[in-house]
Amino acid sequence: MGTTPRKSVVCAPGVAFGGPRPVIIAGPCMAESLEVCRRVAGDLGALCADLGLPYVFKASFDKANRTSAGSPRGPGLDDGLRLLAAVREEFGVPVLTDIHLPEQARPAAAVVDILQIPAFLCRQTDLLLAAAETGKPVNIKKGQFLAPEDMRHAVHKVRGAGNPHVILTERGTTFGYHNLVVDMRSLVIMAGLGVPVVFDATHSVQLPGGLGQASGGQRQYVAPLARAAAAIGVDGLFLEVHPDPDHALSDAANSLPIEAVGPLLRLFRSIHELARES
Repeated sequence: MGTTPRKSVVCAPGVAFGGPRPVIIAGPCMAESLEVCRRVAGDLGALCADLGLPYVFKASFDKANRTSAGSPRGPGLDDGLRLLAAVREEFGVPVLTDIHLPEQARPAAAVVDILQIPAFLCRQTDLLLAAAETGKPVNIKKGQFLAPEDMRHAVHKVRGAGNPHVILTERGTTFGYHNLVVDMRSLVIMAGLGVPVVFDATHSVQLPGGLGQASGGQRQYVAPLARAAAAIGVDGLFLEVHPDPDHALSDAANSLPIEAVGPLLRLFRSIHELARES
C-alpha cells in the first residue's frame, strides 16, 4: 500500500501494525459491562488465533462525544480502566482505549497497550502530546472534517514529542448532513506519511446524529467496505462488535454481531493476502 517506507508499530509480542499480517482491532464501542467485554474478547480472541490474525481488544471507558447529553457514557476512568485491566489479564490480549483529556493519558497508559485519539480531537495538540509522552503507541483517528494528507500534522506532533509509534485510522469523511463517505484513496495517502494505516469499517458506516438523539448506521455496508480496504492492503481493520448490537448502549446501528465477524474476517484475510502478494 503506497511506496513510502513505513515503520512498523509493535504494541505487544506478535502484534505489529505494518507487519506481515493485518491487525484486527475489535470490541464493543463502550465498556458497558465486564460480561459484555469478556464475551467479545474471548470469542474474538479465539477466532483471530484460529485465523492467524493478531488481535487487539478495544472498548471506551468514556464516550465523551455522544450526540445527546442524556446518552450513556460508560463506566468512567477508574472503573473503566479496572474493567479493561481485567480483560487484558484474563485473555492475554493487548487492549486499546480512547482518551479525551490530557490528564487521562498517563492513567490509561498504565493499563492499556494503545492510546487512541478520537477523530473529533485529532488536532488537539495538548492531547496528542500527552499521549505521545507516555511512550505508548498512539492510534489517531482521522477527523471527519480533514483531508487525509492533513493528518501529517498530527503525526508530526506525536513524533516531535519523541514517540515514533504512530498509527492512523480512517473512519469516513463528512458528506452532507448525517452522512459519511469513504474515499479509499485516503488509505494510500495516509500510508504515504510513513505510518501504518487502519480502516475503521463500522464507524465509516455511521450516520452522525441521524436518529435525532443518537447516531444511526448502515451495518449492511461494513463487509463491502472492509473487503475494499483489504484489497488495498491496509495494516489493520477496526470493528465495533457486540453480543446484541441492536441493544448496545453506544453505536448500536453500526456495530456487528459476534457471529458475523468470522465470515467477514476469513474473506478479509484471503483478499488481503492476494493484495500483499501483488
